[in-house]
Formats: sequence, C-alpha cells, structure tokens
Amino acid sequence: MLVFPNAKLNLGLYITQRRPDGFHTLESVFVPLPWTDALEILPAPAGQATSITLTGRPIPGDPGTNLCLKAYELLQADFPQLPPAQLYLHKIVPIGAGLGGGSADCAFALKATNELFGLGLSAEALESYARRLGSDCAFFIRNKPVLAVEKGDMFEDISLNLAGTSCVVVYPNLHISTAEAYARITPQPPKYPLREALAQPMATWRATVSNDFEAALAPAHPVLAEIKQQLYAAGADYASLSGSGSAVYGLWEGGEPAALQWPAEYSVWQGNLTP
Repeated sequence: MLVFPNAKLNLGLYITQRRPDGFHTLESVFVPLPWTDALEILPAPAGQATSITLTGRPIPGDPGTNLCLKAYELLQADFPQLPPAQLYLHKIVPIGAGLGGGSADCAFALKATNELFGLGLSAEALESYARRLGSDCAFFIRNKPVLAVEKGDMFEDISLNLAGTSCVVVYPNLHISTAEAYARITPQPPKYPLREALAQPMATWRATVSNDFEAALAPAHPVLAEIKQQLYAAGADYASLSGSGSAVYGLWEGGEPAALQWPAEYSVWQGNLTP
C-alpha cells in the first residue's frame, strides 16, 4: 500500500505552561499542508523480518528507531497475526522544520497498516496509538483543521476553511531541534484568544496571531525574521514561523504571491491549501 503523508502548519502557537512531566501545555491550530513524503508498506517475503528502507532526505539516527517502524511494531504487539513487513519511506518534507513530517509518517503508517491488513481500528483507536508515538502524531489520523491543546495531542473542532488560500513555505536549510527550541522558550498566556483571533479576517492576524518560538529563536537565527519580512513584502496577508522548527510560511487570501527568489540551498513549497 502506497500513501503520501502530508505536513502541517501551525496557525498561532502559544506555550502556556511547563507540565510536571517535563512536557509543555500549548495552544495552536493545526492545518494540513499538502507537502508530502511517500510511504509504502508491503508484506515481507517469507523468512524476512520487518524492515525499513529510507531514501530522499537523510534522516538522522538509527533507521531501526524510525517512527514508521515503531508504529508498525506497536500494532504488531497487539495484533500478533500481523506478518513481517517491508516499509519504504521516501523523505521529501524537511526535517527540523516545524512541519510535523516525522509525526505524519508514523500516523500514516498506522492508518495504512490498519487498512492493508484489515485490523478494523477506529479513528479514535488509531489516535490512541499515535499519541504513544509523539505529541502531534494523532493530528494526522483525521487530518483536518483542529485547535490543539494540552501537549498538542488533544483536539477541539474549529470552523476554519482555508481552501484555495495560496501558501508559500520556505525552509532555509536550517535544522532546529525541538530540544533547542523549547530550551529558549518562557511559557506565558497568549495575549489574544486564538480561536477568536482566527475567526477574524486574515488581514488582522498579523497583529493578533503569533508563534512564541519566533521571539525565542530570533536572536540565534535572524534568517527567520528575514524570510518573514520577504513574504510580507511579496504581499502575504499573514506570515509566520511554523511549529518549533525553521520553516516560515506566507498566506495569500484570494490572491497570488509576487515572484520570489530564494537561495539555491533553500527548500520551497508553493501551492494552495485544502479544506
């Protein structure tokens, strides 16, 4: 089975409290971004163990700890009838970008395994498995706009339709680890309620919707602010850092971005958002 795990964008991101378990309480709206990897899952030939083959962008660390492999093994522990499988992941979405690419990959591995082998798991059950793999993994099970709270793993419905909105995402070839980002953050309550702010016209978001990591990361990585200003100069109605990584995006409501030139080492996705 071949699937295409998509990335996500954060509309606003507020880190409001440090939890006793070492995680942080946050508030953000997650929306799907159609910048995708490719993941294929097949039954392994007889006599072979479950394995994963990685191509595309290099993924740091031991392939044996890849989240897609962990997702399959997590289901296999509860469904021993699952045979050994061969997983193939072609990585396209940048790593350390704040786009949730790794979380999407493992969530899609859960969904594909469920469908391929007829496990009959509900969306709620798949979300439960996904939460065991990472804080935002569960978002990609239903893959629709939500208001994310708690650790980013609990969701509330939100009325938000960005269909047809033009989007440019710029990754400046800069890997920012989650650990680095959170080490620089000071939890605080948001200045404006996020749900109410996003209900207003997009032109107002620039003054009311923000990402706490922007100010925290700016001193060490000034390129992030530079990209954001270039997107506004190109006519974006709203621009922001996404997540805790280094990807910066711009949104154009009912219009198209002016021509933009970026350094050759940057990775850029441009297209329209989906509902």
